[in-house]
Amino acid sequence: MTVADELTTETPDESEEPIKQRKNGLYPGVSDELAENMKSGWADTELRDLEPIAQAAETAARRAALSARFPGERLVIPAGNLKVRSNDTDYPFRASVEYAYLTGNQTEDGVLVLEPTSDGHSATIYLLPRSNREDGEFWLSGQGELWVGRRHSLTEAETLHGIPASDVRELADQLREATGPVRVVRGHDAGIEAALTDKVTAERDEELRVFLSEARLVKDEFEIGELQKAVDSTVRGFEDVVKVLDRAEATSERYIEGTFFLRARVEGNDVGYGTIAAAGPHACTLHWVRNDGPVRSGDLLLLDAGVETHTYYTADVTRTLPVGGRFSEIQRQIYDAVYDAQEAGIAAVRPGGKFRDFHDAAQRVLAERLVQWGLVEGPVERVLELGLQRRWTLHGTGHMLGMDVHDCAAARVEAYVDGTLEPGMVLTVEPGLYFQADDLTVPEEYRGIGVRIEDDILVTGEGNRNLSAGLPRRSDEVEAWMASLRGGQV
Repeated sequence: MTVADELTTETPDESEEPIKQRKNGLYPGVSDELAENMKSGWADTELRDLEPIAQAAETAARRAALSARFPGERLVIPAGNLKVRSNDTDYPFRASVEYAYLTGNQTEDGVLVLEPTSDGHSATIYLLPRSNREDGEFWLSGQGELWVGRRHSLTEAETLHGIPASDVRELADQLREATGPVRVVRGHDAGIEAALTDKVTAERDEELRVFLSEARLVKDEFEIGELQKAVDSTVRGFEDVVKVLDRAEATSERYIEGTFFLRARVEGNDVGYGTIAAAGPHACTLHWVRNDGPVRSGDLLLLDAGVETHTYYTADVTRTLPVGGRFSEIQRQIYDAVYDAQEAGIAAVRPGGKFRDFHDAAQRVLAERLVQWGLVEGPVERVLELGLQRRWTLHGTGHMLGMDVHDCAAARVEAYVDGTLEPGMVLTVEPGLYFQADDLTVPEEYRGIGVRIEDDILVTGEGNRNLSAGLPRRSDEVEAWMASLRGGQV
C-alpha cells in the first residue's frame, strides 16, 4: 500500500485516523519516496532551558483550593477546541477561562484532570504532543507544525506549567473507563463531555463552574499586576486614537477601531472584547460594534475598549471625547453629570461596602440631574423607586473584571451582586446617559448625545485605587489632554 492509499483509507482507531487531503488539492497523494524523505534530516529542536511560567505558583495555589473544595472527586477542566470560521479556516483560539486560570496554558484541545488521592488530588495536563514526523502529520495535517507552528513537547509543557503532561488523544478512552464521582466544566469540549456522559450530572457540574467563577472574585497579586498592565496599554491605545481623529474624520469609526487594535496586538494578546467606537448618535447604542459610521467634528466619540494581556486579563475603559477637541455647552452639561455620578460611584467602592453601593450612588446623582433638567418628574426618591431614570441610564453601573471582561458571571448572586466588597476585587464603575435620536420626551438639543465614563477600580484595604487614572476624566482635563496630544490644536 502506498502512502497515497493510506491517506484515504478509513480506520476505526481515532488515534490512527488518516490525514485527510483537500478535495481540490493540487497534489493527488504522496509517494513512498517523498514520505520516507520527509521523516529524516531534521535537527533536534527540543527546548531544554525553559523556566516555569510567571504565574506557576499562583496556578498551583488555585488548583489546591479546587482540590480542597471537591475531595475524592475526579475533576475535568477542558481548554476547548478550534471553531470553524469558514470552510477550512478557524477562529483564533482562546482557551476557556477556567482552564487558563488553573494551568496558565492556552493551547487548544488541552484538558486538566485532577485525580483524587488519599490526601487531595494529583493533577495532569493532557495536551497534543509534538507533531509526528513518522506518519507525516507535521507537514500533511492542516494542524501540523509546518502549517500552524511548533507546539511544545509534553516534557516542555511539564517544565513550563509545573504539571505532569500526557497525550490528550488517550484521555477520552481513559475517562470512559473511569469510576467514582466526576465533574466536568461543560461547554468547551464535546468529545470529553461525550466520554463522561453517563458519569456526570448537570447540577454537580454547575457547582464546579460556580466555584471556579467565585474563586476569581478576589484577585491575587499576579492578577492585579496583569490588570494594571492591561490598563496601561489601554491608556496608550486611547492616546493613539486621539492623535489620529483627523484621519477617522476622513474615513469612519473603523479607523478608530483599527488604531486601538494595533496597540492591543503589539502590546497584548488581543482586544478583550469588541471595541465600541461610537461617534455621534451611535454612542446611544450600548454595544455599537459595527463601527462603520462617520466621525464628525462637533460630535462626541464614545470609545469603550480594552487591551487583553498575553495571560488573558483585560482592561475595560470608556471615555467620551469631543471629536473637535471641545465640548459644546449641552455636551458639557451632560458629560459633567455623568462625571459627577462616576465620582459618587467610585467613592462608594470600599472594603466592607456592598457591591450595589456604587451603582446606587451613581444612579442617585443621575436621577437628581434628570429631575433638575425637567426631563422627569420628581421627587428623586420616586424616580429611583420606580426606576424612571433608566429610560436614559439604561444599564447597571459596573461589573467584576478579570480574565473575562464580565468576570465571575457564574458566581452566586449572594456572592456577587448582593455580596460585600473585599480587598483584591476589581470592578468597573461606568455610569452613562443616553438620549436617543428619536426620543421625543427630551428637548431636541439632547437628542443623539450619549456619554459614558468607565474606569477599572481595585478595592484596597483602605478604600480603592483607580487603575485607569492615567486617562483624564474631568471635562476640562479631557480637552487639555486632547490638545496636548494634537500639538495644541483643538
